[in-house]
Amino acid sequence: MKENGLLLGYDIGSSSIKVTLIEAASGAVVAAAGSPDTEMEISAPHKGWAEQHPDLWWRHLVHATSKLQQAVGNRFHKIKAIGISYQMHGLVVVDDKFRVLRPAIIWCDSRAVEIGETAFLRLGQESFLKHFLNSPGNFTASKLKWVMDNEPDIYGKIHRAMLPGDYIAARLTGKILTTASGISEAILWNFTKGSRDQALLDYYGIDPELFPDSVDTFGYQGEVTLEAAAELGLPGGTQVSYRAGDQPNNAFSLKVLDPGEVAATAGTSGVIYGVVDQANYDPHSRVNTFVHVNHDSKQSRYGILLCVNGSGILNSWIKQNLFTGRHSIDYNRMNELAAQVPVGSDGLVILPFGNGAERTLGNRDPGASIHGLRFNRHDRRHLLRAGQEGIVFALAYGLEIMKKLGLKIHTIRAGQANMFLSPLFSTAFATVTGARLELFSTDGSQGAARAAGVGAGIYSSLSEAFTGLSTVQIIEPDESATAQYRAAYRHWAEILEGVLAG
Repeated sequence: MKENGLLLGYDIGSSSIKVTLIEAASGAVVAAAGSPDTEMEISAPHKGWAEQHPDLWWRHLVHATSKLQQAVGNRFHKIKAIGISYQMHGLVVVDDKFRVLRPAIIWCDSRAVEIGETAFLRLGQESFLKHFLNSPGNFTASKLKWVMDNEPDIYGKIHRAMLPGDYIAARLTGKILTTASGISEAILWNFTKGSRDQALLDYYGIDPELFPDSVDTFGYQGEVTLEAAAELGLPGGTQVSYRAGDQPNNAFSLKVLDPGEVAATAGTSGVIYGVVDQANYDPHSRVNTFVHVNHDSKQSRYGILLCVNGSGILNSWIKQNLFTGRHSIDYNRMNELAAQVPVGSDGLVILPFGNGAERTLGNRDPGASIHGLRFNRHDRRHLLRAGQEGIVFALAYGLEIMKKLGLKIHTIRAGQANMFLSPLFSTAFATVTGARLELFSTDGSQGAARAAGVGAGIYSSLSEAFTGLSTVQIIEPDESATAQYRAAYRHWAEILEGVLAG
């Protein structure tokens, strides 16, 4: 290690903005903060839409940074580098004065599904998958095509189209840039060539100059401007030295870097992310492959990602709608109540697909639904357990697709946060997947801070960045409940298949 100091990590989520300071030498968390105290609103002006204004992210980033500065005082000026993690697949468009032209179209927005599917068919599914490993889907390039077709006045003013993390980095540094991993999020990375490819943009008629140039994931990406430094209280000239989408970054934060290593999250959405060194793809594009953070020309590293849009947002919905007023309880009590019900929730089934089109379901959007409700048998405890089990089962359903691509899963790593704070959820997840679950006291903002140290050369290697990181809990599959969970999962899957067939 070349020097000590503090490393600052931002995690730009759709629920909140989290920020953490790490002491470079020890890897210890100095302070952490978040904003807002409740979840940020996602606007849905039409069915299938999901928008947030980038100014909202910046406002809460400023607030969270202020809270952090108050916690550490003068030490705040010892920050040496900044890393950024961000919600993937969003679209931010700005004019040549860097003014945001419309609210960001975020990850769970499904308005561009038909656009992407039509492009997939006309460009040739087999050929497109061979080179891009994914269908265009409702990813960033397809969202920009929607703007082009439906908001031509706005499209005509666009100077740059960015991912959410690119926008935050640009607010910090004044430089509009992206990364190879970010390019792959937009489905503009040709895995055969190992470089950017504008075939999809040519088909859409989009000027490739609208997408910014790229920089290395780890490395110098610009310095905090005097204007941003004054607004945030940061040292002027502090370098931004890392950015990555939230799922590749979550994998990094859990030291998931090599083939066979797997990470999971269960926040608003639920994700399983496994690293491979071969450019594999699902022929139906139900799971997606992106460039991982440590990929380079000498060492291929790709992340296979499955996402269930409706995960923690289901648990949150249940809390907000069933446990309000005098019935209000916290998540810990919700977990306790859910644990009072046996595996399988006495036949009650919840499908958690209520947050936009689901990739694992072939971009269908069946909505969330409750099945088998019996008024004389079920109460709110059963709804709580069926909700948690439904999320686990939805992840397991997608995991079966990943296994067919050759991903062998023995151990899964996750941060001890969100749904993984529930003992019931964690045990069900380990038992249904059959994997050993390792929980770490880390999150995306911590990972971004550690990665910033790599990009700034403070750490001499990737492994050095994980000083101080250790498991806090290991959960093995519950063999005594395996048969019950298998039966419950089969019942859940039968219900799902019936809904999809109908």
